[in-house]
Amino acid sequence: MDALRPIDLASWPRREHFEHYRERVPCTYAMTVDVDVTELVEALHDTPIRSSVAQIWALSTVVNRHDEFRTALDPTGTPAVWDVVHPSFTVFNPDRETFASVWSPHHDDFATFHRAAAAVIDRYRTATSMAPQDDVPANSFDVSSIPWASFTGFTLAIQDGWDHLLPIFTIGRYRRAGGRTLMPLAVQVHHAAADGFHTARLVTEVQDLLGSPDTFTRSAASAARPAVTATAAPR
Repeated sequence: MDALRPIDLASWPRREHFEHYRERVPCTYAMTVDVDVTELVEALHDTPIRSSVAQIWALSTVVNRHDEFRTALDPTGTPAVWDVVHPSFTVFNPDRETFASVWSPHHDDFATFHRAAAAVIDRYRTATSMAPQDDVPANSFDVSSIPWASFTGFTLAIQDGWDHLLPIFTIGRYRRAGGRTLMPLAVQVHHAAADGFHTARLVTEVQDLLGSPDTFTRSAASAARPAVTATAAPR
């Protein structure tokens, strides 16, 4: 069972910043960056690895490295940190032109994650409800994709969303520029949880991970093996 561990407020360096952006000036901010995926796209061509799953795993891996992106409020409203958070992502149903929001457990091993997440996508690609799974954990963060359009800016306006501290990601369509393949990535962050420094570090680490395709291609043979079941693997 994933634990939500209270933060020691007396020794927390972010206490003053948290209280400022949670109580006095509650706000979120968004950053949109271009992630260079040139080598990744070339490396995954003609392999069984799904680039969308690689993107989600890279985000989940980096998010789980840093406490500030696993910060949430416990039932008393006190800031706390999850031991691990899991990605929730969208699956498009082209016949209905609607999406389903699904999740798969985070795994440090990419091949393990790929098998589980790909099975979830295949199972729910024809889902007719927005939330077809009944076991979505509280410690999940959102990843959405807009593969039909590229963008240079993207912001969510969440009404009364001041209690939502986990990050939200939106991925856009690849575009070519200067001979490189770029992936738009928007990150929405609650300022009480993280500052610009933390978000800049996050996107830099995502770039480093997606810019190192060996991490993914080493798992190509393993990722191609079918999952045992068509449901998310147990946590």
